[in-house]
Amino acid sequence: MVVVPSNISDIEPYQGGKPIKEVAREIGIPESKIIKLASNENPLGISPLAQEAIKNVLEEGSRYPDGNGYYLKQEISKKFSIDSNRIILGNGSNDILEIAARTVLSPGDEVIYSEHAFAVYEIVTKSNGAVGIVAPAKDYCHNLQNFLSLITNKTKLIFIANPNNPTGTLIERLTLKNFISQVPESILVVLDEAYDEYLDDDLKSVAFSWLAEYKNILISRSFSKAYGLAGLRVGYGVGSINLVELMNRVRQPFNVNHFAQVAAIESLKDNEFIEKSRAINNQGLKLISNAFKGLSIEYIPSYGNFISFKLQDEKCAMMYYHHLLNNGVIVRPIANYGLPNFLRVSVGLESENNSFIKYLSNCNI
Repeated sequence: MVVVPSNISDIEPYQGGKPIKEVAREIGIPESKIIKLASNENPLGISPLAQEAIKNVLEEGSRYPDGNGYYLKQEISKKFSIDSNRIILGNGSNDILEIAARTVLSPGDEVIYSEHAFAVYEIVTKSNGAVGIVAPAKDYCHNLQNFLSLITNKTKLIFIANPNNPTGTLIERLTLKNFISQVPESILVVLDEAYDEYLDDDLKSVAFSWLAEYKNILISRSFSKAYGLAGLRVGYGVGSINLVELMNRVRQPFNVNHFAQVAAIESLKDNEFIEKSRAINNQGLKLISNAFKGLSIEYIPSYGNFISFKLQDEKCAMMYYHHLLNNGVIVRPIANYGLPNFLRVSVGLESENNSFIKYLSNCNI
């Protein structure tokens, strides 16, 4: 038997939301009757501009992609007024998180992240032989004072999700900037902003404007959520030119495929699609929140495209989960996030949200 280091064998594998095909096979329900509200995907799918762009380059699938992602970087640079040398592309934003960890961590280093935060932070920490330090949350939100109190001379990396998954909580801009100003410059702070496109304009991140002041921040963004490209796996990070140059040394070659790059370029141009996605999400958040209130179910107000809601205990949560699943509605248990009596539901189309509410309401437990 192959012997592996304990930091690898101790990792809990990432558990994603159940795929529709798997549920159809297990439950015996036709795929067309199943609603997936488990993985925070955009219910509108892919931007029409992106769909057309992919069709136009299908014959180019036999060629390696642009390993540097020149044209996608140029589009990101133009949209956000960022020097393209500050941009690194990833196979989804998860890849950016992992590259950042591999760039700055050595065995025994410490990484700080919040209780109830994205599971990948722990995975990339342990896989690099580093030690995860969990900052207790406050009201399900990042408690940045706890973060500061946990910093030691071994701290090399801090992960901040804003908005946070799976709680949907948000850190106010000035609060976050004040925190960064107190972190030693030797520590990399990764701002994971995968859900930023869903925020109202007055709440959206302005972290790109902080790059000139803080050399130790990396801002991670995704095309998997509002842009609807989850299946193509593409994201990007923005940081100092020196940091990005170092990250590119450990980045896998050709880590973003050609179709993903082409689709992402067109998605960045489709402002109408993003505005429509945000409007539908806001309507869905309101509809589902009101349903929870009507059913006297406690929930965490969310700034993402999902809501986590609380049930009596873990047994009750799993009973609700299986009741919804057996009726063709896939949601997400989040016990692995330290929330065993919670489920998380993604916002879907109005008809999908109504189906979720219907089966949630008739669960006689």
